[in-house]
Amino acid sequence: MIVMLLRAVLFVSVLLCASCASLNTPLYQEFGGQERIAQVSDYFIEEISFDPEIYPYFEDSSIDRFREKFSEHMCQQLDGPCDYTGDSMVDVHRGMNIDESDFNRLVELLINAMDRANVSISAQNRLLNKLARMRPEIMSGHH
Repeated sequence: MIVMLLRAVLFVSVLLCASCASLNTPLYQEFGGQERIAQVSDYFIEEISFDPEIYPYFEDSSIDRFREKFSEHMCQQLDGPCDYTGDSMVDVHRGMNIDESDFNRLVELLINAMDRANVSISAQNRLLNKLARMRPEIMSGHH
């Protein structure tokens, strides 16, 4: 009984230590660096292209430019060695009238892309927490 209790305490301690370690790991590194950003970007573009609700927002976009600016933006949000050179989130999304449902669906597609690229849940949550702060800017064009 005591051995089982000690094992349980050790297991919980290891889990807690693993969680602490991931919080101390730079987010860019935990995410997987530029290679993983490129994977997520490609998977995200695929997810968008097959989604009938979201694709219309992107159908007139340059895929190459979107990939480049999305990757820069992700890298910057991950505290990586990149500078985002695109327009502000307000300007990018102006006039799109993105509603709550569309915003939530886009987040789901991003999560799908990160899952497909094997990004850890911890890194996903840390990134999504940062991206969530941009929600008002992205939805500012909604009436």
